Amino acid sequence: MTLEQLRIFLAVAERQHVTRAAQALGLTQSAVSAAVAALEGAHGVALFDRIGRGITLTEAGTTFVPAARAVLAQAETARLVLEDLAQEPRGRLRLHASQTVASYWLPPQLVRFHAAFPKVEITLSVGNTAQVAQAVQAGEADLGFVEGAVAQGDLHRQVVARDQLVLIMAQGHPWAGRSTIAPADYPRLRWILREAGSGTRSEFEAHLAAQGLMPDDLQVALEMPSNAAVLTAVAAGDCVSALSARAVATAPGGLIARPIAGAERPFAVLSHPARHRTRAARALLAQITGGGGLGQE
Repeated sequence: MTLEQLRIFLAVAERQHVTRAAQALGLTQSAVSAAVAALEGAHGVALFDRIGRGITLTEAGTTFVPAARAVLAQAETARLVLEDLAQEPRGRLRLHASQTVASYWLPPQLVRFHAAFPKVEITLSVGNTAQVAQAVQAGEADLGFVEGAVAQGDLHRQVVARDQLVLIMAQGHPWAGRSTIAPADYPRLRWILREAGSGTRSEFEAHLAAQGLMPDDLQVALEMPSNAAVLTAVAAGDCVSALSARAVATAPGGLIARPIAGAERPFAVLSHPARHRTRAARALLAQITGGGGLGQE
């Protein structure tokens, strides 16, 4: 088993298509097929079912996917350690960030960092807070940036900025003329919320709990997987939502925002204490934290 075989296997598994995997990898279709066949033959297991011109993962193939990803993540970490032996930060910095952080707070930080360290290649993946924490835990990300609480208790977490949740509604909403909306009024409103696992959702649910409310107490019309989708849906109807003030500030007109008292939340950076921290990661942390490194919150 080689790292190249694992890389090819994952490309085929993710696309369920040999030709598209070959195109993504810059290889010939025959080379991809041969690598998969060699991996299967060496271990006597069928990783894919081939029916006509289609290809799908077998149960064994599905089980093998996370193990293959873990091996490649460890190999990437080893490569980064070797690159890190240079005196100047260089190599690749793998970042994962939740949507609000990735869209509104992190980009200016990365522009500054690139200007200072142009030899560092930055890759940024975007997910929700739970997905970001899992990527850092699994070694698929050097650093994670989130706006919500994380379940992985062994990760280092340091607050680097603050954000405010606001209640939003369309200008034509029946309650638009009210100067304040009390938590006691929440059950009377129709809501559009971010999806479970997002930092926005977890922080809003914490706000509800502080008011003696549960999500089931609300009339939830829709759940949306992005800030942009929520903003568009709220602007088009008679529902309300709770979103980051940063997200609302960049939205087009047609919305009214009301601060939610006590619903301030942190933006935090995550790292794994047991994994090697490259010079590039340390340099980005120093920039963001003012040289304070990364400690437990």
